[in-house]
Amino acid sequence: MLLESKSLEYSHRLVGMEENQVERDVMEYDVVVVGGGPSGLSTAIKLKQLAAEKNAEISVCLIEKGSEIGAHILSGNCFEPRALDELIPDWKEKGAPLNSPATKDVVKFLINENLSFNIPFPSFLMPNFNNHGNYVMSLANLCRWLGTQAENLGVEIFPGFTAADVILENDVVKGILTGEMGISKDGEKKASYQPSMELRAKYTIFAEGCRGHLGKKLIAKYELDKDKDPQHYGIGFKEVWDVPAEVHSEGTVMHTFGWPSKSKAGSYFYHGENNQVYIGLVVPLDYSNPHLSPFDEFQQWKQHKDIRKILESGTRVAYGARALIKGGYQSRPKMTFPGGLIVGDNAGTLVFTKIKGTHTAMKSGMLAAETVFDAVQNNNLDADLESYEEKFDSSWIQTDLYKSRNMTPLLHKYGTWIGGILMAIEQFLFRGRYPFTLTHKTPDYACMKKASECEKIDYPKPDGKISFDKLSSVFLSNTNHEEDQPCHLTLKDSSIPINVNLPTYDEPAQRYCPAGVYEVVEKDGEHKFQINAQNCVHCKTCDIKDPSQNIVWITPEGMGGPNYPNM
Repeated sequence: MLLESKSLEYSHRLVGMEENQVERDVMEYDVVVVGGGPSGLSTAIKLKQLAAEKNAEISVCLIEKGSEIGAHILSGNCFEPRALDELIPDWKEKGAPLNSPATKDVVKFLINENLSFNIPFPSFLMPNFNNHGNYVMSLANLCRWLGTQAENLGVEIFPGFTAADVILENDVVKGILTGEMGISKDGEKKASYQPSMELRAKYTIFAEGCRGHLGKKLIAKYELDKDKDPQHYGIGFKEVWDVPAEVHSEGTVMHTFGWPSKSKAGSYFYHGENNQVYIGLVVPLDYSNPHLSPFDEFQQWKQHKDIRKILESGTRVAYGARALIKGGYQSRPKMTFPGGLIVGDNAGTLVFTKIKGTHTAMKSGMLAAETVFDAVQNNNLDADLESYEEKFDSSWIQTDLYKSRNMTPLLHKYGTWIGGILMAIEQFLFRGRYPFTLTHKTPDYACMKKASECEKIDYPKPDGKISFDKLSSVFLSNTNHEEDQPCHLTLKDSSIPINVNLPTYDEPAQRYCPAGVYEVVEKDGEHKFQINAQNCVHCKTCDIKDPSQNIVWITPEGMGGPNYPNM
């Protein structure tokens, strides 16, 4: 067992489970961090750095549901190194995988499949698209490197273990329970059964990424989003392509908007190292037409002549999809509660005008580490850590979020053309300091209209060269789940997909899922809702967009899901 291989000391606890007595291991730390993304790793690293500076001891455990650090990490990514410069100033000497400085910004408006025009002077007219000083890189690989830095400082990292639930005592968070392993589809214990473990801590940091399933529970329990706008999301796709050297331009950062989007989507096309390009589309999840398929929008976008000419001699080598959190300033919940903090994309720190959230996620984790370190050293246990909010509000993260605050409401209310122009004016003339703060009060799932009120969309069939189907795409994500386990895509009411969502919305889960997880099939003359959970890439879109809010994503068995090599 991986945890035992760390030679850690732990106690044993007998926990009553109806008629059975289950022996559960208990491990205690000063701090437990849930999630091995940029915010969680930055939290852990900063805690250990502070301990070294103060000649103090602090035990830190980081738990990650992926098979390794980076396995579930997906991002564009044109990286702003501001937080990394603060966290590890000598990152170049230590070999951080940032090898492709951004050298050129291009912004295009796509009119149709064959026509486009370039926005002149994008870095000047649209300062949020100025990528001078940034790097085209793989966030998964940066997280792997950060994981090594954390381990070198003494952080205990446990990949392949899920955080299944929160330990609460007197409404104070005391740690997390890991997920059980070796449970069959029918709920029976298999020969490989391993009970959950208690990872207890003085403070627990939840850095699960977008729509973390425990973060969602904590926000609801402690009403952390009281008086805030609803959180808003997008689904982001990514493919990595090997392309010939003659069409490759390392360091070029291109964004497009317009065709073929029916959903205010925008794209990225980044030229990275080793003759690779990172491409993708971000589709806001407040779209209204249930016939829309974000995956097919992305595949169709690649057929634009400006995109196709680069890809047609290349080879697609990776695919993935992930929800991203974009509500920003108006939607960010309170991030503190008794016994812990929520950081990074779990709380919505992405700056949507820049389409960047790695640097803000890292900084939020660093501020969390400073706050928690002081609390632990001062034995200030069970406190609500209110000082974290003060640190956050006075940091450059809050400044970035404030400047970006009106983009989501503008695009939602006025659409791509008018909303985009108004957003550009605000960013150019006012540099994000326009005196009004707009709101977007409708949750993404509630934006869905009835299927009968919307036009059906006929997407082109994939050609197998530039555009592809979902199943061949999921194959490239290296997604795998133990098949004989309880389904992690749970339904509050199993009748709703067929009795409500199908007649009202033509069951949109068939289309908004980027991995072909949900199907409506006919069996014995009746429609059945089929869940192919083994295909799930853990994007969380179903948990967000289901118009009946009937699908609840929970953690599957540890190590399940995608295994992204270079995303």
